Amino acid sequence: MISQVKLKTQPNISLSYVRDNENNRFYWGRRGPSVHLSYTFPAERNFKWFYNEITVQPGDDPVGSYFMANGFAEGYFGIQVNSTSERRILFSVWSPFKTDNPDEIPEEQQIKLLKKGEHVYTGEFGNEGSGGQSYLKYNWKAGVTYSFLNSVEPDGMGNTAYTAYFLDPEVGEWILIASFLRPQTDTWYKRPHSFLENFIPTAGHLSRKGTYSNQWAADSDDNWTELTEAKFTGDDIARRGYRLDFAGGSQEGQFFLKNGGFFDEMTDLNSMHHRPASGQAPLINWEKLP
Repeated sequence: MISQVKLKTQPNISLSYVRDNENNRFYWGRRGPSVHLSYTFPAERNFKWFYNEITVQPGDDPVGSYFMANGFAEGYFGIQVNSTSERRILFSVWSPFKTDNPDEIPEEQQIKLLKKGEHVYTGEFGNEGSGGQSYLKYNWKAGVTYSFLNSVEPDGMGNTAYTAYFLDPEVGEWILIASFLRPQTDTWYKRPHSFLENFIPTAGHLSRKGTYSNQWAADSDDNWTELTEAKFTGDDIARRGYRLDFAGGSQEGQFFLKNGGFFDEMTDLNSMHHRPASGQAPLINWEKLP
């Protein structure tokens, strides 16, 4: 078994690699850099809803990929490739109690399930924060555009409800994933964002890419605002330059994220990107949402 490799470089050539294992960086380096798009919200209104669309082309969806569509300050919602035979729609909300072990969360700070869709699993998660988790095993397909809609709404009693819906164009109706109540939280929708990550360390050499399009937010009175500006960022591995295979921004009128596979192009971190406005707000019958 090889324990070390010595590399000899030419003058004036630098190498990018994971240089230390502080905070378990060898593990994160093998997974590859995670990348994000943070969408710009108008500051003057309370926003309840966020709508987004994702398209993943064939070949850009290796096992281990998580295409997160609708992120918020307290959780995330998107689609995963869990194995060659299983794919999921995943929606999670972090507990206000900071821990990686869900068994440590006091009763008064645990995420409460309000409702869930048919065949949806619900439970707890840990390791990267802890809280309430839900997922639906669903064979979403590469090359198809899927829609995501979720809400964040305070209940007026010091708690906040989080609800997620998924739309498959082949089905034509919104599917309820789950609705959770987060205690000791009084907020509307904050920090709308998307991200792309690989969650299997042995798959960090594979490239993945997702297209994120048609972002809209609706305020507490259901008035839509189109979101056409996003900031591109990366995780610790990207910021340190330990891995350089990451890209994102605007492309052919849509936002995109790409990572893994040791490709050549790289997008500057903290750069701002724009897409052209479509002017076509989502047509959603609020009263018919399950």
